[in-house]
Amino acid sequence: MKKIVLLCSIITIVACKGEPKDYVTLSGKINNPDESKTLKIYRGREYEKIITLNDDGTFEDTLKVVAGDFNFQHGKEIGPIYLKNDNVTSFETDYNSFVDSMEFAGDASDINNFSLKSYLLSKEHFTQNLIANGSRAEFEEATKQYKLGYEKLKKTYPEVDSLHIKMMDRNIDRTLQQVTRFMTGKLAAREALPKGGPSPDFINYENNAGGNTSLSDFKGKYVYIDIWATWCGPCIKEIPSLKKVEEQFHDKNIEFVSISVDNGRGYKSDAAAAYKGWKKMIVDKDLGGVQLLADKAFSSDFMKSYQVTSIPRFILIDPNGNIVSADAPRPSNPALTKLLNELL
Repeated sequence: MKKIVLLCSIITIVACKGEPKDYVTLSGKINNPDESKTLKIYRGREYEKIITLNDDGTFEDTLKVVAGDFNFQHGKEIGPIYLKNDNVTSFETDYNSFVDSMEFAGDASDINNFSLKSYLLSKEHFTQNLIANGSRAEFEEATKQYKLGYEKLKKTYPEVDSLHIKMMDRNIDRTLQQVTRFMTGKLAAREALPKGGPSPDFINYENNAGGNTSLSDFKGKYVYIDIWATWCGPCIKEIPSLKKVEEQFHDKNIEFVSISVDNGRGYKSDAAAAYKGWKKMIVDKDLGGVQLLADKAFSSDFMKSYQVTSIPRFILIDPNGNIVSADAPRPSNPALTKLLNELL
């Protein structure tokens, strides 16, 4: 009799527990959501699902997945997430401060919060101000603190599995390599072309408005130079911000000069097609300021003197023709507006 009762108890427990679910339940809330009101979950071309948000930004849905790391996108913001069937996972955030205000809960929250905070470390230590104005010593200190911050983070989330730790170790190393490679050129330019030194010159660059223009033509004014090309995605991305800055300071003692290094790239090495593309984009994007074309693209003396090896690149020169910044803040960086307000 006792054996029968025990067997019934075991059956009851198993029945209550149920079979593992072949889907993950994902829920949460996005405050101040984008007008799209959708959340896309995806992993390369392998998987994609669109979740529709409720009017208040809440959402809940089920997804059948192969356990692993995915991405999610809401509006223009993107973030990482680990999903596994039979899990109940959630997160809440604000669209206006997307990854900064995000917090995961439920199953796999340790993995997700660890991945998220590891991602945020680079933003915390390699700031826009450091990239725009930092010295070599400041960059070395930021690198040191970045490494220490990551080691501290691993201790904060001791339950994260070794596979994710190894994966994040690689991501951290890759980020360090990329940032170091990016900053090496910037730091070399700042050290070789210090503030207050005479600016290298450019002479008789073709002006889209007609004729030729030299740097000396702007004597007596501050000159903010944007070095760009029609094939450069990050350059194009800066155009709306550049227009806003131009409008804000249109009545001040400053000229906004854009110098294209188009020479055939993106046009099957056809220089004539690149020239037409430069002309066309000025019209299509309604570009303002002074639009010039470098005489020999990246091989121009001006580009070599300023050690321009990647674009976009921004330079600020004072009314006397001296360097204010050989690597000035981008238009999208609030540091530029602050700097110009101080000077003008």
